[in-house]
Parts: sequence; C-alpha cells; structure tokens
Amino acid sequence: MNLACSTCPVKETAACAVLTPEERDAMAAAGRTRTLKRGEMLFAAGDEDAACATLLTGALKVSAVDADGNEQILALVHPSGFIGELFAPFAHHDVVALTESRLCTFAKRDIERAIEDYPALARALLRRSQADLLATRTLLELTGHASAEARLAALLHDFAAAASDSSCHLAGRFDLPLTRGEIANMLGLTIETVSRKLGELEDTGAIQREGKRGIVIRDAELLQDISGR
Repeated sequence: MNLACSTCPVKETAACAVLTPEERDAMAAAGRTRTLKRGEMLFAAGDEDAACATLLTGALKVSAVDADGNEQILALVHPSGFIGELFAPFAHHDVVALTESRLCTFAKRDIERAIEDYPALARALLRRSQADLLATRTLLELTGHASAEARLAALLHDFAAAASDSSCHLAGRFDLPLTRGEIANMLGLTIETVSRKLGELEDTGAIQREGKRGIVIRDAELLQDISGR
C-alpha cells in the first residue's frame, strides 16, 4: 500500500525531506510500503530488478558471502537510510532485515524519474551516499587499528545515535539489532571477546545491559571517550 507522508516516521530525516509537500505526495503515489521479518531478504546478490527503498523502522545489514560460505557484514542501515544501487544491481551484496523492518519502496525506474524531475532529491541522495561511504570507511579503520573495547564502544555509540529521535544526543536505551556472533563478525572479534568487553563496558559505568539485547547508556561521554570517536 502507499505510505502517507504525513505519518512517515522519518519524514524530517529521509532524503525526500528536501522535497516540497506537493512533490513528496507525487513521489509517494509511486511508492509502496513493505514489512520484512527478521532474517528476511530485501535484495539478493545479483538481483537485476532490485528496487530502491527508504528504511522507516527497524535495521538492515548489507553483507557479502565469500567462496567458502563465510558472511562479512559490510554496513548497517538505520531508519531514514536509503538502500539501492541506482545504476547497477547488487552484484555481490545481500540486504537482510536484522529486526522486523518497514520500508518505503520504489521501482528503479520511478526513482530514476524522480531524480530527473527533482534535482534537490538527486543532491540529497548523493550526500547520503557520501555519508554512507564515510561510515563504511570509518568502520574499516576501526576494525583495522582500534582496540577491541574501542571497536565495541564505537558500535554501541552508533546504535544509540541511530535509535535517538534527535541528532543532539544519544538514545538512553535501545535493543541490539545484531547477535553477538554478528557483532563479532562485523568487528573482527570472537564472540567470547564481545561478551567480555560488554561486561567491561558495563563495569566502567558506560552502559548497562538489560535482558538479552537491551542496552542502557549510562554515561554517553564515557562511551564516546572509550570509542575514540
């Protein structure tokens, strides 16, 4: 079904926020909402007909699988994130829901037409792509040089920022969208190291764990200091 822009949870932060209300309504008429369950795939590697989408709620991972069947998580997508390679298929990447996720999806031809009709949208998507590249580069630098504690603190910091309703502060609480195995995979650590470092971050007073996935940010400044961000 179509999404009403007036009730969109990311209407102020998505790339389409640069459009006028009339332009957004016209674009929304071509879009559809889609809900994915945890583990459900949005795009598969080599999907020639992959649509483009804005994530409204939930979390996604972009991953690749090597010849031995090992998965490498390349990026995470948080609400308001744009997913889609406009001019090429996902030749090597899968996009999979980490939690139940809702998206506003568009056929590739409709996005290409919108980019031609609305230059401001094209610029907004370019800026978002640049930000995504920077985030990926930062992750690579983090996994290559930082300590295990700094890697984990930075990831938790990013999760808290993504879960916040404001760019000025971190969310006070969020649920981890990744399993400990996925966190270990992404940060180049072992599951045992992830578990140990979570405990150490809790001992310092930076975070508090709640249940299996809940994380409470007790000291945001300390968490940022540990992350080296």
